[in-house]
Amino acid sequence: MKRISHSTYTMIAGVVYLALITNVLLVVSCLPLVLLLVTTDPALSWPILAAAAPLCAPGLAAAFATFREFGRGGVTPARTFLAAWTALWRKALVLGAAVTAVVVVFLADIRFFSDSALAIVIVPAVGVLTALVLATGLLSLVAISEEPGARLRDVAKASIYLGVRRWHLTVVSLAVLVTQAVLFTTLPAVALGLTAAPALYLAWANSRYTLQPVLEVDEVPAV
Repeated sequence: MKRISHSTYTMIAGVVYLALITNVLLVVSCLPLVLLLVTTDPALSWPILAAAAPLCAPGLAAAFATFREFGRGGVTPARTFLAAWTALWRKALVLGAAVTAVVVVFLADIRFFSDSALAIVIVPAVGVLTALVLATGLLSLVAISEEPGARLRDVAKASIYLGVRRWHLTVVSLAVLVTQAVLFTTLPAVALGLTAAPALYLAWANSRYTLQPVLEVDEVPAV
């Protein structure tokens, strides 16, 4: 049997370290939302949850930037995460606030029309729009992690266009994040401590591939 080389051990250790550090820093950057989700009933506290949700956007963008630098040979995820958070927090916060506001309006519409005769038409349509907004937010956060100097208007336009054009990739990215959210509702410790970084990495790799037509990125295979 062939022995595993030292470089392979180093790579595995680096990946594990990346996942653990990213998980910890994500929890810290999203701490207000995490605490509210754990200690309150979302059905009753949703206005506060909506106010806290945008605070997670800078952490997500920083995680995506950390994945990018690690793929380029970077070995300091903590330093990279903190530097990216500092550089991207303003744009990420604006994106997070915009996406949250639109999603809240759409969910309110779904609830309002759910008992009406038009529900069979309106609810699915608004549901698709909600998914598109979430996908646009994800793609936009990946885009600014790749091109911090890009204008948010241009980022949003490209994300909407490519999210629809490459809808099959968009569905996969959203499915990964939905699975992570479901896991959080049942096993929050596992979701926060183990699977958050891998799930985000899959969504990032897929989204990065989706954005290739407009971003100068390295070749990354879609999930």
